[in-house]
Amino acid sequence: MPASRILNKKVITWALYDWANSAFALSVLAVLFPLVLGRYWAGEGSGADTTARLGWITSAASIIVLLTAPILGTIADTGGYRKRLLFVFAFVGAIATASLGFVGPGGWPLALGLYLVASIGYYSSIVFYDSLLIDVTEPRNYNVVSTLGFSAGYLGGAALLAMHLWMLKSPQTFGLESATDAFGPAFVSVGVWWLVFLVPLLLCVKEKHSRIEVQSHPVRAAYRELRSTILEISKYRNVTIFLGGYWLYIGGVFTVIFMAVNYGQRLGFDDNDLVLALMISNFVGFPATIIYGALAHRFGAKKGIYFALLAYVGACLWAIQMSSVREFYVMAIIIGAVQGGVQGLSRSVYAALIPAEQPGEFFGFYSMTTKFAHVLGPAMVAVAATLSDDPKWVLLALMPMFLAGALLLALVRVPPINTAES
Repeated sequence: MPASRILNKKVITWALYDWANSAFALSVLAVLFPLVLGRYWAGEGSGADTTARLGWITSAASIIVLLTAPILGTIADTGGYRKRLLFVFAFVGAIATASLGFVGPGGWPLALGLYLVASIGYYSSIVFYDSLLIDVTEPRNYNVVSTLGFSAGYLGGAALLAMHLWMLKSPQTFGLESATDAFGPAFVSVGVWWLVFLVPLLLCVKEKHSRIEVQSHPVRAAYRELRSTILEISKYRNVTIFLGGYWLYIGGVFTVIFMAVNYGQRLGFDDNDLVLALMISNFVGFPATIIYGALAHRFGAKKGIYFALLAYVGACLWAIQMSSVREFYVMAIIIGAVQGGVQGLSRSVYAALIPAEQPGEFFGFYSMTTKFAHVLGPAMVAVAATLSDDPKWVLLALMPMFLAGALLLALVRVPPINTAES
């Protein structure tokens, strides 16, 4: 199918929310928060202390979303509230993010609290954003559209991070006295960016496949539906196996993203080098993820996921012996080339496996699985930081997650949602 037929207004405005929220995922989650926590808010804490705090608070946010995502998804389906709940969680997350800009030096407890709220807003909004995929395009275009969202996120996140890097390297250009003074405006800009680019989706995307009729209060119905969903998922062999494999490998993917800056800090690399490397990674990710989607449309999503997981195994092996910042740059480029592809193709495979009548409920469970994986990775980092001052050992634990996830994925039969003619 020609790209002009796929890339309509609904698809583009849907993808813009990836552009919006990726400012948080890249600038805050992957770069600014670990950087500022370790350099400005940490107080007298050691590098290992900072790593442990970061790991535990990230796990805590994931646990909260893990427990609430299926219920929120069911509530959204029963009333057609997905766009409204997307707005609520995005708004809360954006305000908490902007508030980080007003936390003073040594204020790590307050910073961790605001980060917890912002993370919950970010991850919860993704439940409803993901579930709108089936409302903006046809099943045969899931791979292209899903990866388009991630590619837009890479470009948007990198664009704003480029401004943040400029602020850190040349604060006087922005009327600031030092790089430290740039931290506050950087966090505020992420919150504003997030909200501004949410608006097109709210105006242009209409919900379908929703408003399931229930005979009692939506919250009570949600708890019943959650139990029903868990029982129902076990009847879907492909969904069950896929979620098991996805839980393993996406936990590894998230851990690599989550610990990259902290890992570079503990190896002694310069802050500006770390920010620049992550920015380059995202600029690489923009075209790479689009190419991923096009190739998957032609050859199948599973092959694309396998290739990405192999790249992650290689990157972990390389990072264990890393000693120079040049190697960090190369690894960032490799990860940027596959990171969006593995996430976007995983989402499109799942969309093809689930029943179309209950997208919020099933994507709520998908988000729950994602957050369960996000608990595992950061918790591993926190435990490793508690047991050893050497940050490299945690990488060894990631490789079995990638390999076992790939083996389970091999057992999944994906419906033929793509054809060469489509």
